[in-house]
Amino acid sequence: MAGVSEVKEMMNRYGAQRKPFLFGFDFELKNAFFVTDPLMQDDILFRTPSASNYLKSGTLHAATLPELITEGFISEEEYGRKFNKVHEAIAFGNSYLCNLTVTTPVRLNLPLREVFIHTKSQYGICYHNKFMSFSPERFVLIHDGIISSNPMKGTIDATLPDAEKKLTDDYKEDCEHNTIVDLIRNDLGSVAERISVKRFKYLDRVRTDRGVLLQMSSEISGYLAGGYNSRLGEIIVSMLPAGSVSGAPKKSTLSIIMQSEGAERGFYTGVFGYYDGEVLDSAVMIRFIEDTDDGTFYRSGGGITINSRCRDEWNEARDKIYLPLD
Repeated sequence: MAGVSEVKEMMNRYGAQRKPFLFGFDFELKNAFFVTDPLMQDDILFRTPSASNYLKSGTLHAATLPELITEGFISEEEYGRKFNKVHEAIAFGNSYLCNLTVTTPVRLNLPLREVFIHTKSQYGICYHNKFMSFSPERFVLIHDGIISSNPMKGTIDATLPDAEKKLTDDYKEDCEHNTIVDLIRNDLGSVAERISVKRFKYLDRVRTDRGVLLQMSSEISGYLAGGYNSRLGEIIVSMLPAGSVSGAPKKSTLSIIMQSEGAERGFYTGVFGYYDGEVLDSAVMIRFIEDTDDGTFYRSGGGITINSRCRDEWNEARDKIYLPLD
């Protein structure tokens, strides 16, 4: 682990020298990590759409498939108390969108490292067998002077009748998605120019151990000024925490999150990324499992707006507890 300022400066330095690195920041911006020559080590396993530092065929030690057993999800009543704090703050105008998360005790039949290798996702990281994320959500991609982001808001069981139409036509989901697109446009606008929405409300299918989910995203991009490789750390840190897992406006919403959740998130909903010397690709650390002294926990949640219904949000947080297996 290292300090946020230290990692930011290392990113700037290595970016200027076009040297590869792996990085990560926690949600509260209190802790970070930085790894040089990330493809040459395997203490921290990771994958992005274009790179990985492990091969499944040579890494797995057991043919046993991972199993995830949930050992008690938060009661609807207890979730309701957290939800009401958020909803009241929104009603008072202190937030338009607030991401509320919960912690669920789980049991796994394999170590985190083995579970991670079995999973399939666009982005993933297993940090020293302490926590893992198999994330479907990009944070930012920086390539050839263009920075883009793909915020994800909106999830539904793909087996439901007319699932695609229900998701894209849902008023609450539409408001939530529009809000996060606007927030990311503002975040990108703080580091880039000529911001535009390239794709709006497109759907991805995510296969899990409990069925198929549809998830809704948009793509927003802009142009960076010359010499941006020497400012990679500044660019990333200035946009944290990620808007899709905090809310809008950020400052007041972060206070609501702490009051309603009652504990720090740590690396859950932080970001990690890989720079290959030319392209930086990064992800939001959601779909997150961690081993602690008190046991193993799965972290999940969703965005709350004035139009949210408590039971729907409670069910969504529970539906997001899964393993994306091959």
